[in-house]
Amino acid sequence: MPSVMSNAPSFTRFIGLFAAFVGLLVPAARPAADPAAPSVDALLESSDRARGGGLPRLAWTIEIVSTDEDGQSRQVMSAIARDNDSRVDYTAPEKSKGQFVIILGRNMWFSRPGLRKPVPLSPRQRLVGEAANGDIATTNYRADYRATLGPQESIDGELCQVLELSAKAKNVTYDRIRYWVSLQRGLGVQAEFYTVSGKLLKRARFEYENEIEFSGVRSRFVSRTIISDAINPANQTVMTYRDVRVAAPDPSRFELVQ
Repeated sequence: MPSVMSNAPSFTRFIGLFAAFVGLLVPAARPAADPAAPSVDALLESSDRARGGGLPRLAWTIEIVSTDEDGQSRQVMSAIARDNDSRVDYTAPEKSKGQFVIILGRNMWFSRPGLRKPVPLSPRQRLVGEAANGDIATTNYRADYRATLGPQESIDGELCQVLELSAKAKNVTYDRIRYWVSLQRGLGVQAEFYTVSGKLLKRARFEYENEIEFSGVRSRFVSRTIISDAINPANQTVMTYRDVRVAAPDPSRFELVQ
């Protein structure tokens, strides 16, 4: 009579095949989603708000200092915003006074004394240094870009969620953006701007020393944006935001014909 030991290999193979069959019937357990993790929408809403997006009325002053191999230039502008519309008036240098830009949704126009009618602008055109025309407008990434989650990465020791943004339309400032948003603060910390083909154009870092109060809630607001050329980081433009306040602008200030 055969011994029990002589049948052991066959029995072991049977148990292995049975376990594999059961494994096909029972789906593998998946790790539960973290209910505390903010959604893409929530991250974009909070980071947009800290850069003017989603606020119905706002006013501030922008100083733009650009440095490159040709030296340094400086411009100062006074800005007002109403929902998705903005107006920026040049106040310095003296030769620029009287010039202004009106932004209605995604459309931009430039005007100055003596010009018969405003001239359409592209938000992608260079304004000064590394700053494009669209960089002076309030930020509304939530409306202008499709967003997907990238990895989580640390910037200067601060854990950030990377968002991959792709433009919904051609008349936005950048085709693609890689955007680092602080998970703790809900503020944009860093961005990389790309062409649709994937070429890196420039990088930006954001600081938030300003505060605003809206509907009884105090929140951080951008104080500096530092934009650097991707090829030559020494070419740098610093946009400083001062005198930020919630203010209801005169509706006539957004009319193209003044």
